[in-house]
Amino acid sequence: MGEQPIFSTRAHVFQIDPNTKKNWVPTSKHAVTVSYFYDSTRNVYRIISLDGSKAIINSTITPNMTFTKTSQKFGQWADSRANTVYGLGFSSEHHLSKVTELECVSSQANAVHSHKTELNQTIQELEETLKVKEEEIERLKQEIDNARELQEQRDSLTQKLQEVEIRNKDLEGQLSDLEQRLEKSQNEQEAFRNNLKTLLEILDGKIFELTELRDNLAKLLERS
Repeated sequence: MGEQPIFSTRAHVFQIDPNTKKNWVPTSKHAVTVSYFYDSTRNVYRIISLDGSKAIINSTITPNMTFTKTSQKFGQWADSRANTVYGLGFSSEHHLSKVTELECVSSQANAVHSHKTELNQTIQELEETLKVKEEEIERLKQEIDNARELQEQRDSLTQKLQEVEIRNKDLEGQLSDLEQRLEKSQNEQEAFRNNLKTLLEILDGKIFELTELRDNLAKLLERS
């Protein structure tokens, strides 16, 4: 588990001169062990080299990193994190080819892992966006249902209001007829007054009912 060495060899280690950016500066007096490590928990490859207790190379391989073979026994790569260029001089071309091969494999693996991570992140973002859209659709559906219910209530109240207004007109016509009959016949005055009283009470009740319906309709229209 964790970080394990997958290849080790010996090589002379160099770093590019930070001043000239051209000349190589040796970081060890003699050939040292250079190891290729793989961290399975983080899916990361590293090149590590120690000169005694001093780490002269601690370079994490990234997808855009390239190990360049500049001669039969020498290779180099740029490490942007360490802000330097490392060089390795090998005793044979075989060792150089092995490191070049490992670098190519690890770079490809890192690129695949990076692409997979980006895809997973994109999928997660799309799933979150889809969830938000679904919640928004459900909310809109609920609003539509509420609007339809309010429309049905408004239509029902409007119909009731029209019916009350028709009945009110009928009562008003009856009242007018009774008033004319009162003027024409004094003999029917008492009966007319009784009928008129009854009709007035009915009319008051209907007018009250009409008023309540109008108030309810106005409140409902304000809420919608």
